[in-house]
Amino acid sequence: MPELVVGVDLGATRIRAALGSIRSGILRKIEEKTVRVESPEAVIQQFIRLIERVSADDLKSVRAIGIGSIGPLDFRKGIILSPPNVPFKNVPISEALRDKFKIPVYLLNDCTAAVLGEWIFGAGKGLKNLAYITLSSGIGGGAIVDGALLLGKDGNAAEIGHMVIDLEGRLACNCGGRGHWEAYCSGAGIPRFVKYLVESRPSNFHGSAIEELVVKGALTSKSLFDLARSGDEKALEIVGEIGRLNAIGFANINTLYDPELITVGGSIALNNRELVLEPIIANIGNYTVNRTPEIKITPLGDDVVLYGAIAMASNSLPILSSGGVERA
Repeated sequence: MPELVVGVDLGATRIRAALGSIRSGILRKIEEKTVRVESPEAVIQQFIRLIERVSADDLKSVRAIGIGSIGPLDFRKGIILSPPNVPFKNVPISEALRDKFKIPVYLLNDCTAAVLGEWIFGAGKGLKNLAYITLSSGIGGGAIVDGALLLGKDGNAAEIGHMVIDLEGRLACNCGGRGHWEAYCSGAGIPRFVKYLVESRPSNFHGSAIEELVVKGALTSKSLFDLARSGDEKALEIVGEIGRLNAIGFANINTLYDPELITVGGSIALNNRELVLEPIIANIGNYTVNRTPEIKITPLGDDVVLYGAIAMASNSLPILSSGGVERA
C-alpha cells in the first residue's frame, strides 16, 4: 500500500483536508468554513482538528502533510503571512503541525500547489510548460516552466491576482493596492466593480435589474452571472467587460510563462464555465504576442489544490529546501 499523506487546502472561504496517496489520489475529504479570527492559534487548531478528522483511524499511518494556502507566505519558514481576504496573519503553521504530529509538513501557495496537482494528476500530465489560474473569492495562479515549478524567493511567484491590469487604478484591492486584477474580477471584487460601473455610467444602467440590485446592496457575483445566463443585456455587457479584463490577466501569464496549456479553476470559473471562458478565449490574442495556449477548465475541479497538496507531501518532485520535498 502506498504511503498515506494528508493534503490541506486553505482558502479565504473554506478549508478542506484530504487523506490520500500519490497512487490513489484522494481517498477521503472533509471541509469547514475558514475561521475568520485574528488569532493564529485558532487557525492552527482548525488545521489540527481537520487533519485528525480526515485521518481518523489511519492517523498513525500518515507520513507527511502538504498544505496549499492562500498567500502571501514564507514557504521556507512555513509561515502564512498576511492574506488580504482573512483577518489572521503570521501563522507558523508548518512548525506547529510538525510539533503536533511529528511528521514532515510542506507549505506552498494554494495555486502553486494546484498547478502541481494538475501536473501530477490532471490535464498537465506530460507537459513541461503549464499554468493554472483560479478565479474565486481571490485570483491566483501557478506555473511550471521547462519542467520546473516556479516558487520565487518566498514562495509567492503565484500572486498573479495582484498584478496591475488597470493603469488608472480605479478600484482598490483588499491588499491595499490599486488597479489589481483581483479588485475587478474576483468573487470579492466583482460586486464593487459592478457598483463602480453603474455609478459611473448611470444613463447606461438606468432602470435595469443590475441597477436595482446595486441600489439595494444585493448585487453578488452569483446574481450577476445568474442574470447573464437568463439573457439580461446589461448583465451580459458587464460579464463581457469582466471577461476582457480577465483576458488581459491571462495574456500577461501567457507572455510571462509561455505555457502550452492554461487550466482554470475556482468557484467563479467552475460555476460559470462558458460565460467566463468565452470572452477570455476571444480576447486574449489582442494582448499577447506569444502564441496563445489551450485554455480549459481543470478536470480536477474543486479538488485541484488538494491533489497538489497530496503530491507535495508524497515526495513527487524536488521543490523545497527547508524540510522540503525530495524525489524518492
